[in-house]
Amino acid sequence: MAPAQDKMQKIISLCKRRGFVYQDSEIYGGLANSYDFGPLGVELLRNITNNWWDFFVTKRGNIYGMDSTIIMSPKVWDASGHTQRFNDALIDCMNCKNRTRADHLIEDSGLKDNVEGLDFEELDKIIIDNKLKCPVCGKSEWTNARKFNLLFETNIGILEETSAKAYLRGEIAQGMFVNFKNVIESMRPRLPFGIAQVGKAFRNEITKGNFIFRNLEFQLAEFEFFFDPKTNKWEEIYDYWKVEMKKWIIGLGVSEDHLSFRVHSDKERSHYSEMTEDLDYEFPFGKKEMFGLAYRTDFDLKNHMEKSGVDMRYTDPNDPANKFIPHVVEPTFGINRVFLALLCEAYSEEGDRVVLKLNPSLAPYKVAVFPLVSNKEDIVARAQQVCDDLSKEFPTVLDARGNIGKRYYSQDEIGTPFCVTVDYQTLEDDTVTVRFRDSMKQERVLISSLHPFISDNLTQNTTL
Repeated sequence: MAPAQDKMQKIISLCKRRGFVYQDSEIYGGLANSYDFGPLGVELLRNITNNWWDFFVTKRGNIYGMDSTIIMSPKVWDASGHTQRFNDALIDCMNCKNRTRADHLIEDSGLKDNVEGLDFEELDKIIIDNKLKCPVCGKSEWTNARKFNLLFETNIGILEETSAKAYLRGEIAQGMFVNFKNVIESMRPRLPFGIAQVGKAFRNEITKGNFIFRNLEFQLAEFEFFFDPKTNKWEEIYDYWKVEMKKWIIGLGVSEDHLSFRVHSDKERSHYSEMTEDLDYEFPFGKKEMFGLAYRTDFDLKNHMEKSGVDMRYTDPNDPANKFIPHVVEPTFGINRVFLALLCEAYSEEGDRVVLKLNPSLAPYKVAVFPLVSNKEDIVARAQQVCDDLSKEFPTVLDARGNIGKRYYSQDEIGTPFCVTVDYQTLEDDTVTVRFRDSMKQERVLISSLHPFISDNLTQNTTL
């Protein structure tokens, strides 16, 4: 197995073994492209999301948060163009009936890095001319590519005969566009400003997606940044957010060397966009999209205004006669992919120990407390007191299993920055041993000083 593939398999194994990610519906054989986040995974995911919200929303006075519903009127998706244009090129193996995307089959073969957006005829020609084999059965007998819409259909209503077709949202942007008028009327923002949200999106993916990289259900974080194109140049706004997006992910601990922007070709670019770039990350399985940045012009607001009949124009507060549809730059973040990139970035093997070198602010537990021995009631009781006290400020866990060395390694593997050991000396002078995750350095600290000691070191990232 290639080193990159081996690393990916080790990360997948760690995720299940230590409670980060489980296969969805595993007891029934699992559901393709679907995963559940376990006790540690949900904490890491929440920490990533909270960090994103703090960086892009809380600390900016001109970004307003909201939370729209997963199921909206189907007219929203008609107006946005998703019911007509949100499609992939589907092919089937005529021998084993394996179903996949034509562009992914070509890209995975190594012939071309990116063929997304090519015409179906062009995709068919590449597959036929190169006799690309089915990854399941090895045959080269494919159907022609055909349109496959990614929206999940559902029905609203109790009785089948009276129910109406609806869709699970394929992106979270439309909830912000259809609420644009509500936000400007309730918040009175001045341009430029943004509307942000974090939430689930759903795509009827037909290709297995490298663990949690490509799922049927996934978490997005994005905002629509509205501006007056006569006052602000879209290129300047676009470039500003491009820098901020990269700054955020580097701040979480991703190496800049593993990041690169890629401009979409005219054929690849979405129907609503005049300019799109992906921020790609070098995953063990190849360089793949983690974020997207698009200049959506006035496409969405204009179409919703035309289809709904509702005036979606912005009124210039300095000139009430000046009404216009703002343009939009949209940064989009795949939170599941950030989660996976951070695991890939943090995973490290040092001799006989595995260390998840997560940014301490993201680690599921910040502190683990150990009684040196588990058969001495006074030491165990004092460790429990220390744990309870630290839990008031930091996510903390008490671990009394096995020997102390194995406990250290166990916490290293899940990324816990600090381990605090209560021992016989603690009973004499009220000090404990604090051990740093990455350096394995140990320091004796008074229990009364533990809170500021850990807080200061978390802030300074001294475990890294």
